[in-house]
Amino acid sequence: MDKVKQLQNEIMEKVREYYRLVHAPAQNAPFIPGESRVNYAGRVFDEEELCNLVDSSLEFWLTYGRYSRAFEKKLAEYLGVRFALLVNSGSSANLLAFSALTSPLLKERQIKRGDEVITVAAGFPTTIAPIVQYGAVPVFVDVELATANISTAFLEQAYSEKTKAVMIAHTLGNPFNIKAVKSFCDKHGLWLIEDNCDALGSKYDGRFTGTWGDIGTSSFYPPHHMTMGEGGAVYTDDPLLKKIMLSIRDWGRDCWCESGVDNTCGCRFTRQFGKLPVGYDHKYVYSHFGYNLKVSDMQAAVGCAQLEKFPSFVEKRKENFARLYNGLKDIPQLKFFEKYPESDPSWFGFLITLSDEADFTRNDLAKYLEENKIQTRNLFAGNILKHPCFESLEEGRDYRIASSLVNTDKIMNDALWIGLYPGMGNEKLDYMIETIQNFIAGGRR
Repeated sequence: MDKVKQLQNEIMEKVREYYRLVHAPAQNAPFIPGESRVNYAGRVFDEEELCNLVDSSLEFWLTYGRYSRAFEKKLAEYLGVRFALLVNSGSSANLLAFSALTSPLLKERQIKRGDEVITVAAGFPTTIAPIVQYGAVPVFVDVELATANISTAFLEQAYSEKTKAVMIAHTLGNPFNIKAVKSFCDKHGLWLIEDNCDALGSKYDGRFTGTWGDIGTSSFYPPHHMTMGEGGAVYTDDPLLKKIMLSIRDWGRDCWCESGVDNTCGCRFTRQFGKLPVGYDHKYVYSHFGYNLKVSDMQAAVGCAQLEKFPSFVEKRKENFARLYNGLKDIPQLKFFEKYPESDPSWFGFLITLSDEADFTRNDLAKYLEENKIQTRNLFAGNILKHPCFESLEEGRDYRIASSLVNTDKIMNDALWIGLYPGMGNEKLDYMIETIQNFIAGGRR
């Protein structure tokens, strides 16, 4: 064993050396305005992520294991919740969160086909996809132009006897009006799923977003607040919801024994389930129609190192947002994010919306930025109802529109966002400010 330990130490030292020779120079390359690419997002890592990754690979457990358990524990502690479960993407996290609410274990609160879920059309499609795919009915309301979040003035208008839940995201890290949404859900006995994939580390009234509702979700795709490459998480304080999500994540099985571990439940061959014979192996009893949504332990190993750095990532995002905002706020042709007084956002991106004074289009601005090596992104789907995926759906049967979507369409037509991830230094931020100012001053002509 001494020989093995010595070899492990030698390997890790070589990994650190490799990072210093290969990855560190790339991350610290000098920025050349107009020549260097300004990506909207990117990974921020050091030798610790590589060492964890190699350590996990040497163990060769590969699937959910010790790093996964450690990450779930640390994430739950960071957020101040009882339970966190790792999954293989943020989209899977949304699928798992919604699927949990369709469990018969929830009795009269179970979401069934035809039940309604209030959401918005201005966002990412996988916030909505699980609702549609299950056969529930998404009910769309407009967003506020200033926050790009749900307009809570339309919540009561969207409510019906079929309404069972609200499922919405915190747009680009900017918390929606949680106080109003939570009050509405409590009043009508509705579930609240917070799609927190773009807002990990954001706070509302001193409490982390994703922890106000019944279930929160996160994504660890490389552009997000932290990364595992692929990966996501669901989190909750509700033991029953945790039990349901664990089942659905792990094939739908009734047993909660981890892979390679038998009879944790103590009833492997002693009970009857459903109409199965008495003593049927509990490891192969299925109480839900589930999936295999687990992440690999190597990805979780990267996540464990990322989570140690995460508080500094949040602070850097705030600093970068402030620098962009202060450099651009006086341009009358452009409007920028506003937040609620109770909000402390961990910004994911810097949203820019054309004002009524603009004599150019969103695409004019986007093309100019891209030509000057600055990456841009639209606000995801803009208006999901305008996309080909909705062409086969029938309004009134498959979905319902509960308000005018005038601001949603404004965002679809006139908004884009640029990056502010923690790997950006002041040189890149100032270059983006200068380039936008040049565009406004007539550089586009």
